[in-house]
Amino acid sequence: MDPEVTTTPIPSEVPADAASSSSDHLPGTEGAGAGQIGPTGRPLPDFPEPAKLASHGPARIIAMCNQKGGVGKTTTTINLGAALAEVGRKVLLIDFDPQGALSVGLGVRANELDVTIYNLLVERGHDVRDVIQHTTIDGLDVVPANIDLSAAEVQLVGEVAREQILARVLRPVLDDYDVILIDCQPSLGLLTVNALTAAHGVVIPLETEYFAMRGVALLIDTINKITDRLNPRLQIDGILATMFDSRTNHSREVVASVVDHFGDQVFHTVISRTVKFPDASLAAEPITTYESSHSGAAAYRQLARELIARGGAA
Repeated sequence: MDPEVTTTPIPSEVPADAASSSSDHLPGTEGAGAGQIGPTGRPLPDFPEPAKLASHGPARIIAMCNQKGGVGKTTTTINLGAALAEVGRKVLLIDFDPQGALSVGLGVRANELDVTIYNLLVERGHDVRDVIQHTTIDGLDVVPANIDLSAAEVQLVGEVAREQILARVLRPVLDDYDVILIDCQPSLGLLTVNALTAAHGVVIPLETEYFAMRGVALLIDTINKITDRLNPRLQIDGILATMFDSRTNHSREVVASVVDHFGDQVFHTVISRTVKFPDASLAAEPITTYESSHSGAAAYRQLARELIARGGAA
């Protein structure tokens, strides 16, 4: 549902028919920069429209990471990528999950492909440029994955510098793109370590429910170890509250707790729960084109502006 800002108490339970009556407006955005309180309980800054780029590259690599599944990593990768492409950024999405949901969500039939990200990781002689698939969104490309990727962790264990293989794979196209987003699998295994070793930044999508918070400390500990041992440039770009439902005390309390623990590392932008995201996935489109005027599209456009304003993208 769309986030709402109000000064009166909101009941923790809402009639079921109210769930379908939300408007397509994203409360808080029209008052950005005017001191209006946003969904995270903080004044909502003004995120200006990004400046046009005179040229493209080198890319900043961002890993979309959380070892818990179902928190919105793939949805965020697709829609943030599309929103960044809308403002003139050249974006490459890396499907790094054997389930291949990102590929399917962009209309790529990865199961029919002979060469995917798996082959780039475990076989010599492939060029990432030959594996990149163009999408229907101008400026948005994808490196697809399928179930073959599930075998990669075992096959990479004996490789020299096994944590740095993805960084090597991406090196030839760094100057072709402004942003590379990696959709990580829900684990902290070798594939995720590869993504974090290749990345400049990490975005952590966090579902607004208490059990989802339990693993964040473990993930941040892993990020700190990668920073210490493998990739000193790595930084946390932000924690993104997802599946937010402003009608419930639970969602609001979780967001407040996350802000209390992590402060400015939490994005001001919050992604609300809405059926439009799975609908867009079924249509194999980002929500920015599937239903451009919906508040979900507005939220991801705001996230793109906020990421750029924070220095997390060109």
